Amino acid sequence: MNSRIRLDKRDLILSKGAAVMTRRGYHGTGVQEIVQAAGIPKGSFYHYFASKEDFALQALEQVYRPRLQRYAAALDDPQRSPRARILGYYRELLAHFARQEKLEYHCFIGSLSFEMSEHVPAIGAQVAAIHGESAHLLAACLREAQACGELPADEDCANLAAFISCAWQGVLGQLKVGRDLAPLEQFVSRLERLLAA
Repeated sequence: MNSRIRLDKRDLILSKGAAVMTRRGYHGTGVQEIVQAAGIPKGSFYHYFASKEDFALQALEQVYRPRLQRYAAALDDPQRSPRARILGYYRELLAHFARQEKLEYHCFIGSLSFEMSEHVPAIGAQVAAIHGESAHLLAACLREAQACGELPADEDCANLAAFISCAWQGVLGQLKVGRDLAPLEQFVSRLERLLAA
């Protein structure tokens, strides 16, 4: 099989299957539901993935690698000050959710972390690595803000990044449960005050 076709089919299975698993959870999604969503025979699944666990690990990478790259690009924008980059990123997310006709949020990493981190160490480790990389990117931008006088010289940027990242995960959980923009609006408002010069 042509390697490009093989990669395309794997990506299709990951994309469609991750969408199903995001809505239904890890335990609520079987291989049959994944292959049905992708429109492929069941045997094809095992050609690309050793197990459902292997699928979930690869899907985490496929879903979150581009998101981390977008986050990194937003936090490294030379046209904006470091503080403006951070606030702009989260304000844009608020605007994105505000444009939705029916507010819905399904978090793949959130679902997997709640369901599987304790039971499957490999999934827990990958979730932690993704959260850690996100916080590391934010901490680097906060250090830039500190260097140019936008944050106090004694601010612990790694701790502040971890706090903001954890607060954001809480907001995403609230969005899934309450389908209300208020937690996101409160997060952005508090972030503006937290990063006030």
